Amino acid sequence: MTARIALAMTGGSGVQYALKLLKVLVAEGCHVYLMMSDAAKVVINTETDLQLPESFEDTATALSAYAIGSGRIEMLGKTDWFSAPASGSHAPDAMVVVPASGGTLSAIAIGASNNLIERAADVMLKERKPLILVPRETPLSKIHLKNMLAATDAGAIVMPASPGFYNNPQSIEDLVDFMVARILDHLSLPQSLQPKWGDHCGAASSSKE
Repeated sequence: MTARIALAMTGGSGVQYALKLLKVLVAEGCHVYLMMSDAAKVVINTETDLQLPESFEDTATALSAYAIGSGRIEMLGKTDWFSAPASGSHAPDAMVVVPASGGTLSAIAIGASNNLIERAADVMLKERKPLILVPRETPLSKIHLKNMLAATDAGAIVMPASPGFYNNPQSIEDLVDFMVARILDHLSLPQSLQPKWGDHCGAASSSKE
């Protein structure tokens, strides 16, 4: 059965995580409901070589070509209220918000549904389906921490973009892959981006005992 995953990109820095996740989801054969805030588009054009065009249709085409995802990516606008992610009766299997801006985190924490991203997240929570929020803000204010706690209490998984270093990363891509691998783990999807803890260092640690 094809996994149906909602992927929302919002205005926080760190769109590399979202773009790599998009590629991997498509490669795994998932159907991706792709949502993007206006700020996310600005961040993509600022942080990457992927320069998205102005129009919605051209942006959808560009991202589909980037992820080699023709037919697997369904790009949705912020007011596509009749789309599957907007309703619990046709909700995706899971949703990832990456990067999750402080504003988006706040809206999700209080149950706002002012746009499709917020509504889709609210649907995930009410339907008790996996919702992964990946904030990249630093430092964190008390407001951020309270919103993370509220989202967690409501059922979300808050996964700060904090890559590990025990795999001896050699590049920025390695750090991105670490976080994407952790997201895939929580989506119960296979991943070969990073070895799991102990797969490459267990023997060495045992030999020291």
